[in-house]
Amino acid sequence: MPFITFIYRVGKSKRTFYGKYVTDYISDDHDGLDNEVRDYLESGIKTLTNKKHKVHIGILSLSYNNIIPTYSTEEEMFDLVHAMRARIIKSPAFSSKRILGVILFEMTMNRQIDGMGSGEFLWQKKGIVPFLKVDNGLADEVDGAQVMKPIPQLDSRISSALSHGVFGTKMRSVIKLANPNGIGAVVAQQFQLGKQILAGGLMPIIEPEVDIKSPEKEKCEELLRGAIINELDQLNGDQQVMLKLTLPTTPNFYIPLVEHPRVLRLVALSGGYSREDANAMLAKNDGVIASFSRALTEGLSAQQSEAQFDSHLDSAIESIYQASI
Repeated sequence: MPFITFIYRVGKSKRTFYGKYVTDYISDDHDGLDNEVRDYLESGIKTLTNKKHKVHIGILSLSYNNIIPTYSTEEEMFDLVHAMRARIIKSPAFSSKRILGVILFEMTMNRQIDGMGSGEFLWQKKGIVPFLKVDNGLADEVDGAQVMKPIPQLDSRISSALSHGVFGTKMRSVIKLANPNGIGAVVAQQFQLGKQILAGGLMPIIEPEVDIKSPEKEKCEELLRGAIINELDQLNGDQQVMLKLTLPTTPNFYIPLVEHPRVLRLVALSGGYSREDANAMLAKNDGVIASFSRALTEGLSAQQSEAQFDSHLDSAIESIYQASI
């Protein structure tokens, strides 16, 4: 069963603890994971202490094979995480023949692969376009949705990304209920920051994820599509954005977005579906390609031999590629 390792602090305490969270599935984005784990921690702490404590959490690593990563310090853990990401990127299976772009965490962008910055390595050695995750995670849920926390560092992150040869950015919000106010707030914030990113010289990936567990998922998608079209119609001149959306309940529901002149590309996140299910759904959506992370790495392990690792990665990439074309 898959599990997540994480670090956390409680309230204003400076003590850092390590934890492990076992779950039925792991979603694509670490931001979603930290909120999910935080909810369980805060609930458990409140039960034990009869007080509500704010928990600060950071996701360290993911595992699908019940092998716990070996490390004794936070620095060693981050080294292991980067080594795994670098191993994926350097694999011969990971090439521009089937992969257009990669979204990097800031830590990954600032580290090196074979003596080159990760972004530079991706573009110069692999011919793959690098993107940077620029958000600071999610705010608390309001009106059935979670907008992003403020990003005061956005301009500096844009400058840093440009210096590393990065092409674009990615930022994520979450929609849980079909509330027009919540969905409107999410989309308005995404496009407001998207325009700031465009002005800075990068291509923004707008990602208002609809929670696949939402009891109103189909209605959420209907409201979301309308809100996005409204914002797209207001873009100026030759401005374009990319969209990253949850696979829709109704196949080809996002065709109006795929065909919109202000959309450079529409990509789909797997959002907690298994790779097999995500691929099956993706294949039914014309003009949409995959942006899978969790589904891509499903089954990979640092303990695998080079041949096993590359073979497993090649099989995963091929299945996702075939569903995208």
